[in-house]
Order: sequence, then structure tokens, then C-alpha cells
Amino acid sequence: MGKRFEYLVQLFAILILVVGCFLVLRPFLAATLLAAVICITSWPLYESLLNRFNGRKNWAALTMTFILAIVVILPLALVAYSLADNVTAAYEFIKHIIDKGPMEPPTWVAGLPVVGGALNDYWHLLANSHNEVAVLTKRVLEPAKDILMASGMMLGQGVMEMSLSVFICFFFYRDGVVLNNFLNVVMARTIGAHAENIVIIINKTVRNVMYGLLGSSLAQGVMAAIGFAVAGVPAALLLGVVTGIVSLIPIGPPFIWGGAVIWLFYQGDVGWAIFMLLWGVIMISGVDNMVLPLMLSWDSNLPFILLLLGVMGGVVAFGFVGIFLGPTLLAVGYSLLKKWANREILVEK
Repeated sequence: MGKRFEYLVQLFAILILVVGCFLVLRPFLAATLLAAVICITSWPLYESLLNRFNGRKNWAALTMTFILAIVVILPLALVAYSLADNVTAAYEFIKHIIDKGPMEPPTWVAGLPVVGGALNDYWHLLANSHNEVAVLTKRVLEPAKDILMASGMMLGQGVMEMSLSVFICFFFYRDGVVLNNFLNVVMARTIGAHAENIVIIINKTVRNVMYGLLGSSLAQGVMAAIGFAVAGVPAALLLGVVTGIVSLIPIGPPFIWGGAVIWLFYQGDVGWAIFMLLWGVIMISGVDNMVLPLMLSWDSNLPFILLLLGVMGGVVAFGFVGIFLGPTLLAVGYSLLKKWANREILVEK
């Protein structure tokens, strides 16, 4: 009885210690997980730098940290600053346009199938009724401003979390081999003989998801910048960067190139507006349907629904960094579950 009581006391003390450690580290949990994902993804580059520095871990880790700061933090900071600086100006510009009253609809609007007649009538009503314009402004413009401001705040918070993640990456790079060996020992004791396979699955899945997200983001950003430049949209390069960042959210890019379509149409450049619409649908959003499945299917077979749910749920759970963490965690869980199920099936056979 005494030994059992002593065992329960020890177990309770360990539980309190674990809960206490979790509460202390909880504010940094998202940044730490993201740092682990970044390090797993970029580890081959770190090993290459380590060879160039003749095994000097501190210098290699510091160089990788500096590269991450330039490649990751700087673009996010510039986008956050530009968004915060231009949201109010864009809001006032749109409000000024609405206050002036919209122009009469082009003749081809009435000829559109299904919605042409209703759209043409409502457009005429807006063009001749200040009350309808005021109602539309209150219904659409104010919520849009709130959404943009909230997005800017989330992006700013993301910059801070990314900065913390990059700082943590320095220690993960420097002590990565020791940490990996420690995790292998812990997993071997808790899971058994299959621990090594699980580590391999986690590494492959994390890299596939991150390469897929970043590859798709880069492709959409480049295509968007080209389209904006060709169509004569101002700040084409900046909008391309913004498109690349928001493309991490599956429904993000249409808000950027769709805004460019509306701007071109309002400027009277109907031909360029149609070009931008087609370019956005086919080349910007369309490239996501080619690059992302190709990258995700490389050495794995991840359902797209996991990516979608992972991004949205990750943002709710972790904020901006959840864009990366959400789909990665779900993908790792799915891969482990699939491997476990396949192994069980093989054992039964």
C-alpha cells in the first residue's frame, strides 16, 4: 500500500511538472513548432553551409538565421507596413468614387446571360440614386475596411511570431543533431521498433507540405506580378508579393487580382480588365491547381481537403503562423495514421 501511494505521489508530481512546463512554454508553442517545421524543411541547406564552414555550427546556424530573416521576415514586414499605410488611403479613394456616383453601365452588361438584366437595372439604380449608394457604402465598405485592418493586424502579429521562430531556428540548427538523437531515444522507448520509420515519415511529410505551399505561393506571386505589370496596374511588384503571401490561404489570390480587375474596369480599360480577369483565373489561380498537387503528391498522397482545413483551422488556432502549422500537423497525422493502418492490414494478412 505504501509503495503504491508513493508511486501515485510521484506520478502526480510529474503531472504537475508537465502542466507547469506547458503553461510556461504555451505562449511560444506556435513559434517553436514553426521553427521546427522551418528547420526540417531547410536542413539540407544548413548541412551544405556547415560543410562550407568546416563544421563550425555557430557560424552555419547564424548564416541560416540571417538568410531566413532576409527571405521570410523582410518581405512580410514590408507587406504589413505597406498594407497598414495604404488601407486608409484606399478606403478614402473608394469612398470618394462611390460619393461621386457610379457611371452608367456599359451596353454589354444587359446582354450578359442570366444576371445581365438584373445587374443592368441595379447599376442604373446606383447611378441615379444617392440613397442606394449610401446603403451600399454602409453595407459593404465599412466591413471591408474592418476586414483589411484585421488582416493587417494579423499580418503584423505574424511578423513578430516569424521573428521569434527565426530566432529559435538558430538554436535548432546549432543543436539539431543532439535534439534529433534525444527525440529518437524518447520515441524508441515510448513507441518501440517503429520509431525510426515515424521520424522519417514526419520529415518527408513536413518537407512535402512546405515545399508545396511555398512553391505554389512563389508561382502565383510571379504570375500575378507579370499580369499586373502587363495590364498597367500600379505597384505590380508589391501586389505580386501580396498575392504570393495571401495565396497561402486557398481563397486569397482572387481578392487581389479581382480588385485589379475592378480598378481597370473603372478606369475605362475594359479590354485590360477582361485580360486581367482571364489571367487571374487561368494563370494565377490556375497555377495553384498544377503546382500544389504536384508538390504534395511527391513521395506522398495527401488529400487537398487536409490542406484546406489545415490552413483555416491553423489560422484559428495559431494565428498567421497557423497557415504553415495547420496543414503540416494534419498531414503528418494523416501520414502516420495511413502507415499504421497499412501495417495493421499487413499484419492481419
